Amino acid sequence: MNKLIFANLIHRPLRSIISVLAVAIEVVMILSIVAIFMGMLNDQKQRTNGIGADLVVSPSNASFMNGMSGAAMSAKLAPFLATLPHVAVAAPVIQNFSMGDSLEILYGVDFKTFNALKPFIFIAGGPFQGPDDVIIDDVWAKTGGGHHVGETVNIQTLHHNFRICGIVESGRGGRRTIPIETLGALTGSDGKASIIYIKSDDPANNGLIRQEIESTPGLGGYRVQAMEDIISMYTPSRFPGFDRALDVVITIAVIVGFLVIFQSMYTAVLERTREIGILKAMGASKLTIVGAVLRECGAMAVAGVLVGIGATLGVRALLAVRFPGFAFELTWAWIGNGALIAFAGALCGALYPAWMAARKDPIEALAYE
Repeated sequence: MNKLIFANLIHRPLRSIISVLAVAIEVVMILSIVAIFMGMLNDQKQRTNGIGADLVVSPSNASFMNGMSGAAMSAKLAPFLATLPHVAVAAPVIQNFSMGDSLEILYGVDFKTFNALKPFIFIAGGPFQGPDDVIIDDVWAKTGGGHHVGETVNIQTLHHNFRICGIVESGRGGRRTIPIETLGALTGSDGKASIIYIKSDDPANNGLIRQEIESTPGLGGYRVQAMEDIISMYTPSRFPGFDRALDVVITIAVIVGFLVIFQSMYTAVLERTREIGILKAMGASKLTIVGAVLRECGAMAVAGVLVGIGATLGVRALLAVRFPGFAFELTWAWIGNGALIAFAGALCGALYPAWMAARKDPIEALAYE
């Protein structure tokens, strides 16, 4: 029976290839959207966690998503917070969401205090030497054919040229960092900050620092959060529409795979009417006929899943070469989920043709022209 199944697949190679590709496209669609979103989410999560702060002070109505709340606080609040008991460092930062030459969050920092949270590790160059300097990380340095210290780059959303003064190891805030005074002047936020990062003298004193800030007159309207609490918010459920978007993509992918497999197996059953009649005349049960059709579909589904996973890995490799800063996170858990969804959708597409084949009368089937 297995030989018969594979012979049927080879007998109509174009139809078999189209069916395999339909399942493969289904897998690529599911895995790609998950990998792109989860990659961006986890990359931002890791770089936020790598800043080295223990507490974060922000306006009460600020979004936990970096760069989404503008600069609504006075940067002068940072020096005052630094005088509070148990506060070792208070670093004001402007976060500016950029959609120019790439999708990123620009960081405007006071180098002395921001570096005190967790020192930059310079691969080349050094700190800011002037207001028009920019520090880039090693990932961004590989984009666009590569960048080097001393090169002039244009940040399109700011319409301003900057000189690369240093290249640092990635994992600390933004991929491009400029002086807070410069970013404030270019965005109309002079003397402002989006957020203030605080490093305590001992993590055990974080609660005391929070109480001190909340009890200080004039600071009651600010929100004080532990960094681990903010990091815990970086989950798909916290992003409105992600689950729905994922459901829509999966549904479309399953429908595509279902219809192609259904058409392929339905046509195959019609073409093999006499073959089915012979099998039933030889004593094959309905369950045997259904099993033969589903096994043929299963073989194409397995091939499609493998091709789809291979194609997705190819997409990841291509993006890594062409866009080094683009996060594409492919996990084994989602590879398994995507494979199961595609395989189940393909089998569902073959159920009706299999049932139709099992119901054929052997006499009529043998007489079929």
